[in-house]
Amino acid sequence: MNKVTRIQKIDSITTKTKAYGRQDILWHGKLVPMDVFEIPLECLIYNQYNGRILSRTKTFEQQSRKIDPETDVGRKIIEELLWESKESRNETTLRDLDDKGQLKVGIITRDGIVIDGNRRVMLLNKLKKSHFRAIVLPVCLEDDAIEIEKLETTYQMGEDQKLGYNPIEKYLKAKEIYKKLIVNFSAEDAIKQIASWMGETTAQIEEWLDVVKIIDEYLEYHKYNGIYAMADTHNDGKEDLFLFLRKWDNTFKDKESLKGFDNYTNIDVDDLKTVCFEYIRAKIGDSYDGKLFRHIADGNRENHFFGNKEIWTSFRDRHFQYTAPAIEKIDGEFPIDYGSDKIERTLSDRDCAYRDLVVDKLVANILEHRTSVGFKKAENKPVELIASATKAIDSINPNHKNFSTPEVLGQVEGLITRLTGMIKKKSPEQTLSMVLELLSSFRPDPKTSDITKLKAQLKEIQKLVYQKEKEL
Repeated sequence: MNKVTRIQKIDSITTKTKAYGRQDILWHGKLVPMDVFEIPLECLIYNQYNGRILSRTKTFEQQSRKIDPETDVGRKIIEELLWESKESRNETTLRDLDDKGQLKVGIITRDGIVIDGNRRVMLLNKLKKSHFRAIVLPVCLEDDAIEIEKLETTYQMGEDQKLGYNPIEKYLKAKEIYKKLIVNFSAEDAIKQIASWMGETTAQIEEWLDVVKIIDEYLEYHKYNGIYAMADTHNDGKEDLFLFLRKWDNTFKDKESLKGFDNYTNIDVDDLKTVCFEYIRAKIGDSYDGKLFRHIADGNRENHFFGNKEIWTSFRDRHFQYTAPAIEKIDGEFPIDYGSDKIERTLSDRDCAYRDLVVDKLVANILEHRTSVGFKKAENKPVELIASATKAIDSINPNHKNFSTPEVLGQVEGLITRLTGMIKKKSPEQTLSMVLELLSSFRPDPKTSDITKLKAQLKEIQKLVYQKEKEL
């Protein structure tokens, strides 16, 4: 049924049949009582930009896969997206509709576009019902686009409905409305309008618009431009991570914040975002609830990596050492087919493979440098640091085969040298006590030791002792 036919049939219903009832709706700033009619389902067209599925329809469009809701194919795609958006809730509503019938009235345009009630129409079609009870607006969609956008947003995403939407859908909805309003309004007024329609504060809308910019950058960095399904923040713990990154970007970008290390630049901030994009891709927040993620740059400078240049540089370099080969491997083994009708599944598999390669290393990198931050904060508390170091050393098993490797023994020797150096500066007497203790416990094994070398070293010690005695 084409648009002209739909208008004729719906007009005939609204002018020649008895209204099912009446309901007030907010139309052009006033509560207006409008009649409710039973409209045949065959006269209705799904709204492909419905707030519940906006990320998925945008993903389709990015692939140049236009959804035409007036065709059987397009209608089927939208129905699948609506069902998958809230499958468990849809099953509950489906049973209610079957048992009790349609209790909540929808809203459609004069040409049959569903403004409020897409999900219910989908479920009624699934139940093979014949009619949908709806208010019929006196205009077609294109006749009063802004007012219909306002009405749709108020009903779909206002205070009573917002909990039914995934975060990414709200972010995208705010972005799409902003793009329409900014043509005729200032940025400030556009944000005020969106806040009013969505039942939010202007600060909340500003945050959402900032977050969606970060999401756009995230997708572009991973070569997923516009494939918003890959930034779904509801099911995989990404939302908090995007919110953290938005806050850090606002804190550090184009300014000199006391929360960052001295003399950082925008290049450093770009590195920060790149590192975070890779942590988000690895879904660190999924397994660790974002608690480790915040150590990267959250809070005052003494509490995070980006607050200390030495720690940040070490953390960043180690991070890229781990991720660069993993990215190269994934790009080689999982080339992206942007035309695939299973693009979301393909890219999800790609990201899961990346996560498997790096997640343990990335978590270990945060834990190691979190310890460095703790040590830095306690640098003027030697008793606490020495106690921590003692616990770590006590945990070492010197009988383990790996303890005898040149790498481990070299690190032990370096540790002893550093400790001796600390003591030497403060207490020569303590230094000699350590030397005496080492010599008194000296028990070479003739079977494994180089006796000639040991004798030469002892002679050197004798010479040094004689020289030091003369100096004293």
